[in-house]
Amino acid sequence: MPSASPPATPTVAVFDLGGVLVDWNPRYLFSQLFDDTARLEWFLANVCNGAFFRRLDIESDSRAAAAELQARHPEHAAEIATYVERFDETIRGEFAVMAALLERLHAGGTRLYALTNWAADTFAQTRGRLPSLSLFRDIVVSGEERLIKPDPRLFEVLFRRGGFAPTEAVFIDDNAANAEAAQALGMHAIHHREPDTTIAALRALGLPA
Repeated sequence: MPSASPPATPTVAVFDLGGVLVDWNPRYLFSQLFDDTARLEWFLANVCNGAFFRRLDIESDSRAAAAELQARHPEHAAEIATYVERFDETIRGEFAVMAALLERLHAGGTRLYALTNWAADTFAQTRGRLPSLSLFRDIVVSGEERLIKPDPRLFEVLFRRGGFAPTEAVFIDDNAANAEAAQALGMHAIHHREPDTTIAALRALGLPA
């Protein structure tokens, strides 16, 4: 249990990236590789699935993680390799409404940080395409730390580097388990489902959203 309740109005906002600010979806790429919907759905459920993406997120080298999956699914080695080689095609940029939210929070004096599950190498190659990332004071990347949300140790890296206490911050993530982990550490937490609800929740906390 957290040692203290969060203050009524946080002074720090911490954002997840993929699915919150960044429009990432592996279907954008794989729908170009599979012309049969049933085959695509099977592939995403059984090969390049959530377990594979979590394995990537803890890596500095995506190709090394992909090689492990290729060894288990040699019949799909080419498609697996394509995910790394054409990673840019899994991202369509930023969600405009969320980028505008960051601008308002930044202009209103809220300290902004990001905490993302993302492979170190593909994050580095994508960062320049995402102008809103410049608004964050720091970005903690799972692949750089070799820790992955909802592990509390990754949150501790954020608190240490940001120099703030959990109770000072609100955390926004589209993964319910990650939001619950943040709340257990003493943060305000918002499970992001769609922008309007998240914006309303931030305003209810007194933030300039």
